[in-house]
Amino acid sequence: MKVSAKAEYACVAMVELAAKYPEGQPVQIRNIAESHGISPRFLVQILLQLKGIGMVASSRGSGGGYQLARAPEAINLAEIVRAIDRSPEAHSALASLPPSLVVQSLHAVWREVSLAEEKILERTTLANMVQRTREQDSASYQI
Repeated sequence: MKVSAKAEYACVAMVELAAKYPEGQPVQIRNIAESHGISPRFLVQILLQLKGIGMVASSRGSGGGYQLARAPEAINLAEIVRAIDRSPEAHSALASLPPSLVVQSLHAVWREVSLAEEKILERTTLANMVQRTREQDSASYQI
């Protein structure tokens, strides 16, 4: 599975929104963009796409921004990647080779790898990612 930069940025933004979810306050795009070095214009496009499918909600005004439309436990990384990349397909150089038992066997292994990746993304929720981030943060401050 090949994940686009756009899908990766979407995951970054969604983890940020998940971290702020308990506060119930919208997060401004500018804050996410500055924290991670992502173009604010590109981030707007990404969040509008996620808003269009109901993953995020937005509010206008001075206190406006974006927030998750569902709890972090209810959104997994696979959903985000699929929302942005539609159905990411791994392109293999094997497709250009003449069919053979070796090529068929390798294709089967690549499918298994892809399914394993998909399962990992499906079981990894935004809540899991927030927890991982917090664990990394606390570990980095220990002496």
